Amino acid sequence: MTGCLIYILYAGIRATFHWFLVVAILSILIEGVALMLNKWRCPLTTHAEKWGAEKSSVADIFMPRIIASNLFRLGPYIFGTELILVVVRYVYG
Repeated sequence: MTGCLIYILYAGIRATFHWFLVVAILSILIEGVALMLNKWRCPLTTHAEKWGAEKSSVADIFMPRIIASNLFRLGPYIFGTELILVVVRYVYG
C-alpha cells in the first residue's frame, strides 16, 4: 500500500500517466474492499492470530511502527488527495 501511494504521488507530481498508475490505483481500491469486507481489519492479522502470533499486528514486520500504526487511518485521506492531484494534472496538464 505504501509503495502504491508513493507512486501515485510521484505520477501526480510528474504528470506520468501509464498502465502502472492504473495498477497502483486498482491495488489500493482492492485493498480497501478487502479491509471493508473484513470489518476494517487486515486479513493478515486474522491469519497471524490463527497461527498463534504473540502480537496480532503484522504490519510492523514490513514497515516502521509509526507508519504501520497510522497508515490505515490516514491512507484513505492520502489516497483521495493524490487522486485529486492526478485528475487535476491529467485534465489541466
